Amino acid sequence: MKRSARLMAIAEHLRGRKTGVTAEALAERFHVSVRTMYRDLETLQEAALPVRAERGRGGGYALDRAYFLPPVAFSAREAALLVTLAEHALAMRLVPFADTTQSALDKLRAALSSSSQRELLDHMQTLHFTGVPALGTTESIRRVIERAFFERAIVDLDYDGARGARHRRVRLRNVLMEGSITFLNITDVDDGAERQLRLDRLRGARIVEWPTSSGPIR
Repeated sequence: MKRSARLMAIAEHLRGRKTGVTAEALAERFHVSVRTMYRDLETLQEAALPVRAERGRGGGYALDRAYFLPPVAFSAREAALLVTLAEHALAMRLVPFADTTQSALDKLRAALSSSSQRELLDHMQTLHFTGVPALGTTESIRRVIERAFFERAIVDLDYDGARGARHRRVRLRNVLMEGSITFLNITDVDDGAERQLRLDRLRGARIVEWPTSSGPIR
């Protein structure tokens, strides 16, 4: 990587972190010596980028988050890898967030120039992933789960439990994808208990309450 490209990459890396990063960690990340990394950081500071050193726990070098940098620009090869991986994840039903993932892919493609989009297609034709599709659910249930997860809504779930059909009113805490099974880790609204449900065993899902009276979070 050329030094000019590395300097921009270091700035982007610092901007994406909520805590400081040590010079040693940066040197390892960008495959240079610690001495070289100190010189790079000094160059960024001389270029008027607000790179500062923080002490204490979580300390290290950080970039003032109020500082504006141009939008991230992906190369065609970077975009091809991200798009192919995401499309594979969707095809294998590895993630239950198809709408959000597809929206992100559309924006990624739209950000590329016409020539880069053609190069993207060429690269994608040479990248192939195979696997066994994960157990999924119906599209209508998946859409409800996706909205409830991102918008922190309370949702009614009907599912096949070990003792037959069950119903729970829950909040989704997190999602665990393990092998061919997607688990929903939930908090039961009625008794406060934390439980784990299988996505493929859901038979119905309905959003019943948003986090605020003004409606869903956009």
